[in-house]
Amino acid sequence: MQAPHPPLRDYYLHEAERGDWVRQLFDRTAGDYDRIERVMAFGSGSWYRRRALSRAGLLPGMRVLDIGVGTGLMARQAAGLVGALGSVTGVDPSSGMIQSANVPPGVELLIGSAEVIPASPATADFLCMGYALRHIADMSAAFREFMRVLKPGGRICLLEITRPEGWASRAILKTYMRGIVPFLAGILGENADSPKLMRYYWDTIDACAAPDEILETIREAGFVEDYRYVALGIFSEYCARKPMA
Repeated sequence: MQAPHPPLRDYYLHEAERGDWVRQLFDRTAGDYDRIERVMAFGSGSWYRRRALSRAGLLPGMRVLDIGVGTGLMARQAAGLVGALGSVTGVDPSSGMIQSANVPPGVELLIGSAEVIPASPATADFLCMGYALRHIADMSAAFREFMRVLKPGGRICLLEITRPEGWASRAILKTYMRGIVPFLAGILGENADSPKLMRYYWDTIDACAAPDEILETIREAGFVEDYRYVALGIFSEYCARKPMA
């Protein structure tokens, strides 16, 4: 088992407790998520997601799996890119997020996880994940599952926020993500746990595996042409391709 970060004992004590704890937190705060995200990203999130998916090779007509679909932020952009001839299926372990999702007609939403995707082998052209890598239980199992559901030649695009290397940049981002954003979540959110979600959001960024480790785990799962594209020093796009044979 290869978790993306050690147990965060301010929230749960043991790794075995993490999955249920995270799912329940997202269930409770799902109704506030889009509102907080718009403020946190200064309204640029939709534009960036669309650019990242296009940059990674998402094309009209493709069949897409969006893992950790949440409220549909990535799925909406993917649906716009693949058009009427393509399809998008979103998968998430949180029933609350699924129920709060706002997606275009035709986007299918299913309960599942990165490690157990409810899809047949070799059926997807493209698999994406938006800022959910930090919340899965086992990166190795997830990446092997990504290989299983992708067609030969299929691609992955995993978006994440990466902790800056410099102490000054890290301090600035921590102040914003763990101080200002939770404060705003308390004002904008209707659920009392929304500020906790945003504090947890930063703590998982701070503790997450280094980019080189993530890329190595992607390669170990059998992917090729792996790379990390970085925007503004903190937005990581992990991309790779399943071999043709």
